[in-house]
Amino acid sequence: MQTISKMGETILPYLTENYSIVSGIFLLLLLLLCYFFSGKRTKRESTDAKKIALVKKAFEVCREAVMILSDKQELLYVNKPMRELLKFDIYREERTLGKNIKVSIGKEFRVLEELIEEKCASQKTPRLPPIQAKLQINGRGEIPVNLSMDVLQVGEEGVSKSEWSIVSIHDLTAERKHIAQEYQHKLTALPNQIKALHDIHALNAKLHLNKGKMVLMLLNIDNLSVLRSILGNEQTDKILKKFAFYLKSSPMREIGSSYHTFYNNFLLILNNVEDLETVKKIAQNIQKELRTFYKVGESRLFLTASIGISAYPDSGPVMKLFDNASKALSKAEKNGHGRIEFYIPEERKQKYDELVLYNDMHAALEREQFEVYYQPIVDAKSGRVVSSEALIRWHHPEYGMVPPDLFIAVMEKTGFIAELGRFVLNEVLKQQKRWELFQFRQIPVSINLSLIELEEGKFVEYVEKQIAYHKANPDLIRYEITEGLAMQDKKHFAMQFNALKKLGIAIVLDDFGSGYTSYAYLKRFPASLLKIDKVLVDNILTNKDDQYIVKSIIDLGHSLGMKVVIEGIENKNMADLLTSYGCDYFQGFYFSKPLAVFEFQKMLRKA
Repeated sequence: MQTISKMGETILPYLTENYSIVSGIFLLLLLLLCYFFSGKRTKRESTDAKKIALVKKAFEVCREAVMILSDKQELLYVNKPMRELLKFDIYREERTLGKNIKVSIGKEFRVLEELIEEKCASQKTPRLPPIQAKLQINGRGEIPVNLSMDVLQVGEEGVSKSEWSIVSIHDLTAERKHIAQEYQHKLTALPNQIKALHDIHALNAKLHLNKGKMVLMLLNIDNLSVLRSILGNEQTDKILKKFAFYLKSSPMREIGSSYHTFYNNFLLILNNVEDLETVKKIAQNIQKELRTFYKVGESRLFLTASIGISAYPDSGPVMKLFDNASKALSKAEKNGHGRIEFYIPEERKQKYDELVLYNDMHAALEREQFEVYYQPIVDAKSGRVVSSEALIRWHHPEYGMVPPDLFIAVMEKTGFIAELGRFVLNEVLKQQKRWELFQFRQIPVSINLSLIELEEGKFVEYVEKQIAYHKANPDLIRYEITEGLAMQDKKHFAMQFNALKKLGIAIVLDDFGSGYTSYAYLKRFPASLLKIDKVLVDNILTNKDDQYIVKSIIDLGHSLGMKVVIEGIENKNMADLLTSYGCDYFQGFYFSKPLAVFEFQKMLRKA
């Protein structure tokens, strides 16, 4: 009984370190456990027995699945959620459950007992922080879970202590099912627009791996409203379902993915396409199939689709592809049924040659054609400049000032963006030292970070080395990471983000709201600032939905201890409205466009 009473004393440190993985009710129950078992040794055994019974009863109603294993991996306690999760009867099955549970953290399944023993051997304070894993019990099916584990020393001072393993498991099956439903069109079961936008972000981060083009093809079945009035809802829905099945099962699936965005609109995302002629043939094959693929009785319906196409890099940056495909679709519909339109801006076709930009970029560094501009970030209440964002500009000898979205897209695809990132870091560090020498007000400067820089390896070591070389203050450097890059959620990336934070470099989560970030991951992401994407505030003065969304994101950021920056502020009315929502900082043309360093210094002296 004395050994058991030590449990309250040993479990409290476990509780304070791991409170984020348990529900509020579980927190109260563990505190109750500590209170009951911290009594004097002189208390009567009958009183202790009552307390143990009460605590066990309390554990039965908590939501978190918990088991406690002895140092011999024998089962000491399993609460009701754990028994339900594992379909385990404590009175009928053997008590060595740790040997029957298999866990897959990576690719291979391992016995839970081996995992616990390995952690005990490798660490002084063995523990397993919350991780996503797959669970297998007695050969039954796999269960997606969040798994955490800690080992407690239980026993009296001066006496050999036992090690108890506390294993907490949160079943993710319902959550995964809910997310899958959110990503799925209810009628056709194809992925919906939310999933499409999420996938575009993910593909954007991997563009450098492909040599071909990335293409978005937006299709709208013509006259579907008229057909619905003639055929009825049931037949019209069958048309949509059959067309969805055709897109999902056709040979196109080998080079891309299909989505049902809304009503009669479908989207194809094609990866690594060699040329636009191939895309045109795919669109023509779809038109051909539509003309004959559906019958009503003995009659075949003559169906057509308006198709709008955008391609990277021909139509602009990846994050504009969906909007550009919509513009192309609108043009196709205006020109008549069954039309195919590409979105390729004339000025891009005529003025810029991607091959010339690619060939010139390396020499541009040596010839000092690149220049760092600074766009101020101001305090929402005072209007005072509190930081800035470093933005690269290219003065090309033939093209003049090349639009950043053009040359950065080429650099990301070729991998040159990593070299450019190192250039920007060094320019910013040198400028920070100049401002310090000439007694300018010291403000942090944000630098954009690309996926390629992280994947190249030794990124953090390079940053640390350059900060030491320039004798710069790391508190005055920030790295901006796009929401799409942050959602990669790779262990390697997370380690680098945390390593930057340890150096004193703040992390800014950029373009927030343009993708799909889970709340659970956002809580773990080591960002101190949240940047709301410009697309959410473009129509905020007239769009009530945008107002609710932006206000909610501001509140979310503040609840997680982050300051919030909003980009794209273009007038005083926008600034006043967003100030009333509690936004911390603003960035946009209303305050200043990106400035060359000598212009920015003038502003810095006045502000």
